[in-house]
Amino acid sequence: MENKIILQASKISIGYTPKKAKNIIASDIDLSLKKGKLIALIGANGIGKSTLLRTITGIQKPLSGTVSLNQKNIQEMDFLSLAQNLSVVLTEKLPPSNLTVWELIALGRQPYTNWIGTLTDTDIAKINEAIELTQIGHLTQKRHYEISDGQLQIVLIARALAQDTPLIILDEPTTHLDLLHKVVLFKLLKKLTQETGKCILFSTHDIDMAIQLSDEIIIMTPENTVQDQPCNLILKGSFNTLFKDEHIVFDSEKGKFVIS
Repeated sequence: MENKIILQASKISIGYTPKKAKNIIASDIDLSLKKGKLIALIGANGIGKSTLLRTITGIQKPLSGTVSLNQKNIQEMDFLSLAQNLSVVLTEKLPPSNLTVWELIALGRQPYTNWIGTLTDTDIAKINEAIELTQIGHLTQKRHYEISDGQLQIVLIARALAQDTPLIILDEPTTHLDLLHKVVLFKLLKKLTQETGKCILFSTHDIDMAIQLSDEIIIMTPENTVQDQPCNLILKGSFNTLFKDEHIVFDSEKGKFVIS
């Protein structure tokens, strides 16, 4: 099933309804997230990227339109079936604990274990497969607070892989990383989509790197939200609409932003 659509958003409006008044951040959004694709979500600060991610992961309801995950309305799915179809990696700090890296990754199996949390041979195989895919075997016995931010980010991706969902969504995974670790993380995400066939969607401010490595990019601007391959977005001039500043221009020949 090549290019199978895992998640489809149809004509959704996103925002909030404080005291019955609708506060619409963006509307009329169509998205399709397909198997084996690495997709970047980009846009200026405050444009609504996190709200979009919260809406398509079922954390908050769309103001209108529908989000379907494996052809089921995401708002009608129970917590367990959601957790077996979708894993989310957020940038928040982990709560204090003494968990080892292996134990942290093992938490990804929670949707499948019984309430006692006993790991089966299948669970352990999935955990070890996630560790191997992310190449962090040397970290497994360390406590999670003993490793670097870059290593922890990869551990959290391994936890999402152990959860074994067709779709993984990451909110700003490269935020606190230096250039080397950003490149390592981007290349890992690309490798994972190719080797596992999962779809990975991530929001990022690293636009130049996203253009080089993503299969598709979703661009959010005040006017609209578009999704396409990077080369097509460059041809259409879509990146020119990202920043309303005459000093930052997109050079379509170089395929990156330059300061004029």
